[in-house]
Amino acid sequence: MSISRLLRAAGWHVEAFASMNEVIHDERAERIDCLVTDMRMPDGDGLELQEWMLQDKPHVPVIFLSAYADVATSVQAMKRGAADFLLKPVDDGALLDSIRQAICRQAIDVMKEREHEQIKARHASLTMREQEVMQHVIEGRLNKQIAADLGISLKTVKVHRARALEKMGVHSVAKLVHACMKAGITET
Repeated sequence: MSISRLLRAAGWHVEAFASMNEVIHDERAERIDCLVTDMRMPDGDGLELQEWMLQDKPHVPVIFLSAYADVATSVQAMKRGAADFLLKPVDDGALLDSIRQAICRQAIDVMKEREHEQIKARHASLTMREQEVMQHVIEGRLNKQIAADLGISLKTVKVHRARALEKMGVHSVAKLVHACMKAGITET
């Protein structure tokens, strides 16, 4: 297959599969970092394979190649998150660029997800009181207001606030708010 040769020549490790069934059942599929697939296959179509990928390997980008694409099919593939949809005969440079971009986007997405999970884990490490104080802080409340709302002393608010910032790994309220927004920890 000429695409396999092209990708190998570009330095990529390539696993070639003869059918959708082979992708689904072959242990080599565990190593897929980017799937380049034709829309037509002997035992299914690219959309079916994409659906399986979304269920089993949601972080793996899918790039479609097709000589028989219609607008509805390509739109459906892109709405489901396809990294690209290229028409055959595909330009070698365009295919290589598409793969590089898809893998880069996927790596960035994985890094963002890890960062979000770390922020959520830090948030989970807070005591209930630290979470309450932090919630008031990200809502923009002053220490005096927080103390009055929670029925605790101003000094206690300052201690919980400092501990919350420390555990969250930030040094300012602005960074705390930014971290919470990134991880989906929002105002109540």
